Amino acid sequence: MSRSSNIPAAALSFRIILWLLAFVTITPFLLLLLTSIKSKADVLKGAFALPAYPHFENYVDAWNAGHFNIYFWNSIIVVIPVVAASVFLGLLTGFAFAYLSFPLRRTLFGILTIGMMVPAEAFIIPLYYEMRYLGLINTYAAVIVPQIAMSIPFSTIFLASAMQQLPEEILEAAVLDGAGRFYILRKIVIPLMVPAMSTLALFLFIWTWNEFLIPFILVNDDAYRTLPLGMLFFQGRYTVNTPVLTAGAVIVIAPLILTYLVFQRRFIAGLTAGATK
Repeated sequence: MSRSSNIPAAALSFRIILWLLAFVTITPFLLLLLTSIKSKADVLKGAFALPAYPHFENYVDAWNAGHFNIYFWNSIIVVIPVVAASVFLGLLTGFAFAYLSFPLRRTLFGILTIGMMVPAEAFIIPLYYEMRYLGLINTYAAVIVPQIAMSIPFSTIFLASAMQQLPEEILEAAVLDGAGRFYILRKIVIPLMVPAMSTLALFLFIWTWNEFLIPFILVNDDAYRTLPLGMLFFQGRYTVNTPVLTAGAVIVIAPLILTYLVFQRRFIAGLTAGATK
């Protein structure tokens, strides 16, 4: 038997494996969504049992009684400046590390790399006292500023690595034409870096949206809690009401899934940028 005759069977087997992996991945989300539209009696019938009719009032209860209307907008208020500032600052520092020469360049880059390895648990207590000294406890700044600082090392390394994959001929031609650094960054680098910047923004969005420890330590006012933190207190109040709990969980993860589905092409393009250089 020739080798070419085995290709369809191999491709079919590969597709079957992919479909099985996709099914295993999607099933928990489908069960979560199904449970969120059940009543308490429907839950007792089994995980895969269908409700007599969808109970969308579970989402209303989670949104209003669970204060998810406050937590949701708080998460948006935190995510937007964190992502925007981190991408902008990462773009500037990444450009510096990728193309400019300055004293202690390698040392500073190494410090950034080490900074990525330090978990938040290691500095959360000093951070709390610093925020308290500055009078920022129970404010949006207490959640936004530390997360920007935590995101800059990754943003810098990610974008600097992506910039080093750009075609050198274009940059050299711009320099020979007398283009300045700001012009090269604004007119050449940024347009070519859109896929990588979109990928970075998606990473930062997911991490910031899911951040729990910093809001948990620095915020104890319900008016400033984000969705992950609100979910903790919501679970304590509605422990026996599984449908409302799962409705709250759907509200938490739905923006993440929708954002990824919308930007998945840019995400993949950003990850593979420079692979064929």
